[in-house]
Formats: sequence, C-alpha cells, structure tokens
Amino acid sequence: QVHLVESGGGLVQSGGSLRLSCAASGTIFSINVMGWYRQAPGKEREMVASITRSGITDYADSVKGRFTISRENGKSTVYLQMNSLKPEDTAVYYCNTKSWSGIPTWGQGTQVTVSS
Repeated sequence: QVHLVESGGGLVQSGGSLRLSCAASGTIFSINVMGWYRQAPGKEREMVASITRSGITDYADSVKGRFTISRENGKSTVYLQMNSLKPEDTAVYYCNTKSWSGIPTWGQGTQVTVSS
C-alpha cells in the first residue's frame, strides 16, 4: 500500500511561484506514474502533470510552459514547480500515483490560491 503526503500549497499573488512536494511511502517499488491533479470549486478534477518512472512527462495544455514536474532519483518524491501563476490556477491540488497494474492512490490535497 502507498501513502502520500503533500506539502507546499498556499496563497500567492498572480505571477508568483509555488512548489508542491509529494512524498510517497509504503510499497514505493510498485509505483510507475506520479502526478498532480487539481480540482477547482464547481469543476471536475483534472490532470495537471505526470511523470513516469522512466522520466516521461505529460502536461495539461493550460499549464505547459509554466509548470514543471520532476521526480527525485529515489523515485519516491514528486515535485511540481508552478511559475507565472494565474487566478485560474486556484484549486486543491492532489498528488496521485499509479502502480504498474494501474491502481491509483491519492493524497489528501493541498490548497493553492492565486490572488489577482
């Protein structure tokens, strides 16, 4: 079983930056993909960025060029560097992992608020 702990959310002004972190523990050897999703009030949860164990990344069109996902060499921590933040980036951000068999695990979520 995988357990995820997120950190790094907060309040920032438009144009500012934040860095989210997600540390995985437990059966980390089972993790293939690590990523971030977000959910704004009244909206569905959406994928923001993901990175495979081999380093292949994927981004939502809305964050390309502004957000960067990375994964530490030990492959149990994933980061999301968010630059040029916009008010529309305001949401609860959730860390997500997928095992080699596709089983997902979710973190508890961290609030990101961007003021205009």
